[in-house]
Amino acid sequence: MALFNFWKKKSGPAETAAEESLASEAMPSATDAPPPSSETHEAAEATEAATSPEPAASADPEPAPVAQEPEAAPDQEPRKKGFFARMAERLSKTRERISGSIDRLTLGRKIDDELLDELEEVLVTADLGVKTATSLIEGLRGQVRRQELKDGEALKRALRAGIESVLSQAAPAPSRERNPHVIMVVGVNGVGKTTTIGKLAHYFSLQGRKVLLGACDTFRAAASEQLEVWAQRVNAPIVRQQAGADPSAVAFDSVEAALNRGRDLVIIDTAGRLHTKVNLMDELKKVHRVLGKRLEGAPHEVLLVLDATTGQNAISQAKLFNQAVPLDGIVLTKLDGTAKGGVVVAIAAELNLPILFVGLGEGIDDLKPFDPQDFAAAIF
Repeated sequence: MALFNFWKKKSGPAETAAEESLASEAMPSATDAPPPSSETHEAAEATEAATSPEPAASADPEPAPVAQEPEAAPDQEPRKKGFFARMAERLSKTRERISGSIDRLTLGRKIDDELLDELEEVLVTADLGVKTATSLIEGLRGQVRRQELKDGEALKRALRAGIESVLSQAAPAPSRERNPHVIMVVGVNGVGKTTTIGKLAHYFSLQGRKVLLGACDTFRAAASEQLEVWAQRVNAPIVRQQAGADPSAVAFDSVEAALNRGRDLVIIDTAGRLHTKVNLMDELKKVHRVLGKRLEGAPHEVLLVLDATTGQNAISQAKLFNQAVPLDGIVLTKLDGTAKGGVVVAIAAELNLPILFVGLGEGIDDLKPFDPQDFAAAIF
């Protein structure tokens, strides 16, 4: 089983000069681009917020004591601890559902099969899913028979190790060394997909990548305008056409523009669609095919944006999207404030797909690469 790899790159300076936006109506390719599609959408997408609010300013720090511990190296430990602290805070409901329940179950009780049966129910209600919860509990039963779990703390340590193991066994994240590297982002209506793309563009720009955005959601009112706001915010050019244009033509032109302008990362926005609508999923397949015609191997990465608050329904969405366009990873939004964070484990176990990024808030910096050890630690 392949270990879960995370692509990490030293932060590079953001571009210092703003790229001018491409023409608001990009000219369709004369020969290679497919003709405009006659497909129509049957369901309108819920309007997403135009931008994410800025993170609240932090309060002035209290005066430091006379004696202080040595500070860690800049941009290393303090930053990691800061994000971990935020993750732990915003996973409080999931932590209460799992870790808090173990504390209550084990209070004054022996760790035995009856207690594990009750714990299995807890894990299912935390949206780990029946299959994943059963697998984890069976592993714990063996340790109970060997008398390795004497108390609740030992039980939590064993369960935490099991969750880390599941998350680490998912397929590895794709390499992003191609130039340009094309990322296609898909998802159902209302999961915050366009906002997620803006935050991804911000993240990759901080890594020194030259990002270009493709506004292939030509159906939803103001979708391209919303993406253009993000493009201006992160200093990235954008390719867009008029409302109702063929999404695959916009995707083609986006890759063409990236090649002509020396951009090394293209993020393609697509219209939100119900995963049960066959004609809309066929349109997604068409965009996927056209990208490959313009650039061999494109899209090099297909990311599915899922809303953590939907729990087990996210599994169904992922399965159907994966049938239409092969997925390479998951971006999980709205993980803060939900008691259904266990769905992270279920996704990794049932789909063998890596969770690549998680959203823990509305700020532009609240989308971060996912780390299985930090996640497991945060819920315990």
